[in-house]
Amino acid sequence: MARYATRATVGFTVADVDLESRLLEGLAAVESQLDEAVKSSDEFVTETSQHLVRAGGKRFRPLLVLLAAEYGDSARSGVVPSAVVVELTHLATLYHDDVMDEATRRRGAESANQRWGNSIAILTGDFLFARASEILADLGPEAVRLQARTFERLCVGQIRETVGVANGDAAVEHHLSVLADKTGSLIATSARFGAMLANADEPIVDALTRFGERIGVAFQLADDLVDIASEPDSSGKTPGTDLREGVPTLTALLALSDNPSDRLRDLLTRPLTDDVEHAEALSLLRDHPALELARLESQRWASEAAQCLDALPQIPATDALRQMCDYVVARTG
Repeated sequence: MARYATRATVGFTVADVDLESRLLEGLAAVESQLDEAVKSSDEFVTETSQHLVRAGGKRFRPLLVLLAAEYGDSARSGVVPSAVVVELTHLATLYHDDVMDEATRRRGAESANQRWGNSIAILTGDFLFARASEILADLGPEAVRLQARTFERLCVGQIRETVGVANGDAAVEHHLSVLADKTGSLIATSARFGAMLANADEPIVDALTRFGERIGVAFQLADDLVDIASEPDSSGKTPGTDLREGVPTLTALLALSDNPSDRLRDLLTRPLTDDVEHAEALSLLRDHPALELARLESQRWASEAAQCLDALPQIPATDALRQMCDYVVARTG
């Protein structure tokens, strides 16, 4: 049961038994503190805040905090709370993202905005940000400053995605920089929190931060590829969610830059609420060379992340992080 829990978190097995045991213990502590953090004296606020926590998720960011802490004293008191902070921040952004994307499903369940309306979903996200800030206050000014800078990047990335590409700018480069802000920044901060609060040496903290940003972009690109290439699974996840909601992905942008047919251009430049059109667009994208180009781009980011690990000592955590890179590449295959 314990081994399944580790594998379910990120999709790969941690080879070192002692490291696996510490990670499982840390993840259990994160889950317990996360459950407490989303509780409120108001029952309705507790219900809306627990909605996505109980829907599950990979807990990718908390796991990276715990792995990064292995390069210092992983038992230091700030490590687990910082893992809770990054997961709360991530969950809060999901509430907000679903409002902006008008999403109806999240993690196989009804989205909060669909169930309770946009205002409640936005305010619930704000509540989670507030709870993350409360925890941060006990972690010191450097942690608070890091979170503030990360939050700034999250907001800037979302604004730039919403506004779109400025005249004269390249759509693909714009998209990748948005992903670095929206996804890479918080995953980089996860790695930095873990190493920093475990009192790791500064060069190691910096190397892990660089790793986190790159593996974060690779992971998001892989997620977007899975969304296009996968078939419906037992969890109820439906492929082509981004297409249905009109959210740009690298595959779609690459296809649009390759002189597509008028029909494909029409399908890729608007939300696809019609099931027949949605299925047509998915089929066209799956057969388009852009899908392989996007796969190679995800692999390139994962390879750059792996290169950052060359600066780290060869301990079990480094092997696990290399496994993480391999896992991201495998997801795109």
